[in-house]
Amino acid sequence: MPQLGETVTEGTITKWFKAVGDTVARDEPLFEVSTDKVDSEVPSPADGILTAILVEEGDTVDVGVALAVIDGDMSAASAAPAPMSEASPQAPAPVPATPLAALSDEPVTVAEVVPSPAVTAAPAVDPALQPPAARTDLVDQSLVLSPVVRRLLTDHALDAASIQGTGLGGRITRSDVEAVIERGAAPAAVPSIPATPPVSAPPATADAPVPLATPEHRAQAPAGRDEVVPFTNIRRRTAEHMVRSKATSAHTLMVREIDYERVEQVRRLHGARFREEEGFGLTYLPFVARATVEALAEFPHLNASVGEDSLIVHHDINLGIAVDLDNEGLIVPVVHRAEELNLRGMARRIRDVADRARTKHLSLDDISGGTFSITNAGPFGTLITGAIINQPQVAILSTDGVSRKPVVVELPDGTESIGIHSIGLVAINFDHRAVDGAYAARFLARVSDILDDRDWAGEL
Repeated sequence: MPQLGETVTEGTITKWFKAVGDTVARDEPLFEVSTDKVDSEVPSPADGILTAILVEEGDTVDVGVALAVIDGDMSAASAAPAPMSEASPQAPAPVPATPLAALSDEPVTVAEVVPSPAVTAAPAVDPALQPPAARTDLVDQSLVLSPVVRRLLTDHALDAASIQGTGLGGRITRSDVEAVIERGAAPAAVPSIPATPPVSAPPATADAPVPLATPEHRAQAPAGRDEVVPFTNIRRRTAEHMVRSKATSAHTLMVREIDYERVEQVRRLHGARFREEEGFGLTYLPFVARATVEALAEFPHLNASVGEDSLIVHHDINLGIAVDLDNEGLIVPVVHRAEELNLRGMARRIRDVADRARTKHLSLDDISGGTFSITNAGPFGTLITGAIINQPQVAILSTDGVSRKPVVVELPDGTESIGIHSIGLVAINFDHRAVDGAYAARFLARVSDILDDRDWAGEL
C-alpha cells in the first residue's frame, strides 16, 4: 500500500484492474485505492505475472502492507491457479497481510501466499462514532463498504439493502452501484434522524487521540446540550502531523504589509476577459505565488528541508497550495516546477489542483515532493495567519485579507499625498534552525517589491 499523502496511514482497495494469472507491464494501472484524501489509480511497479492478490476489493489496510505478488518470470503464468470457488468447503486459513519489507527477494510459490477468499471482514463501526459528514441512515454503517461505494450510495440517495452485491462474499462493489445508477433506480426514502444521536466515546489507543469527553464529563453536562463528535481519520492524522511539526521546527512568525495596487489595477482592467477566456476568476493568489517563486530563486534556503546536521536546498520549486476540503480537512497538492510558469500558467495550475483536490482526483505525484507551501485564508477577510510548517519543509507563506485603505503616496514631483490602495498582510512562518530573521525579512521585502513593481499586465 503506497503512502498517498504525508498524513495518510491506510487505504481501501476499491478495484483490481488485473486478475491472478494476468500479465502486467510496469506503470500499467494495477489497482484503484481510496483514502480520506484521494482516490487514485496505482501503477504496477514491475513487469511480470500477477501470481497472487493478497488484499481483496473493499478491504482497508495500513500503508506498507503487501497487496499482491508479481513474478518477473513469465513462465509463472502456467503455475497460476484457477480462481477458487466461494463454495469451497475446505479453504486454507487466510494469510495475514505482510509488510513489504518482510517479503523475501527469493521467488515465492503461489501456494505460500494466496489467501483464502474468505477474507476476514473489517469490524463493524458504531454509527454513533461516525463523523457527521460520513453519517447517513441510508447507508447501514455495519456494512463493510469501501469509501467510494459509501460516497456513491450517499450522493445518489440509494439504499444499500436494495443492491445485490457481486463482490467477495456478496459485498457491494463500485460497479454494482454504478450499474444501479445507470438504470435510474429511485432514491431511498430518507428516515428521520434523532435530534440527539446516542453518544459513545471510543477507547483511547496508540493510534487515536484521547476521547473528546469521558463518561464522567458527560455526566456533568446538561442532558441534550452537548454533543461528542469523534475525530475522523483525516482529523486525527492532520492533528498528528501538525503537533509533530511544532515539535520539530523552531517556528518563527514574520509579517509584512503589501501594497497590491498594481495587482488590483490589472485585475480590474483584465479580470473580465480573463474569466471569459479561462472560465474562472483572476484572484490575488496566482500573483502572490508568482512573486513567491521569483523571490525563492533569490533566497533558496527557504526552499529547503533540514537533514542530518545539514540544510538540503532544493533547486526545483515545487509549490504546495493548501486546499480546504469543505471543512472536512486540509490537503496540500503540489504545483511542480513552479519556476517554469508565468502568471496565467500559475493561475491555471492552482485552479486545476484545487478542483481535483476537492473532487478526490489527485494522483500520488500531485501530493508529493512539495518544497515550499502557501496557505490562503484571504478570501475570508483574515488579518494575520500564523500557519504551521508543512514538514519536512522549512517555511510556509500565508496570505490574508485585502482591503481598500488610505496610504501615503509619492507624486511625480516628489511631494506626498493621500491615496486609496488595496492593502493586505503576508506572513511567513519559518524554521529558525534553517535561516535567521534577517534572511526571512529580506525574502518578504522581495516578495513585496515584485508585487508592486512587476509589469503584470504584460505577463498576463
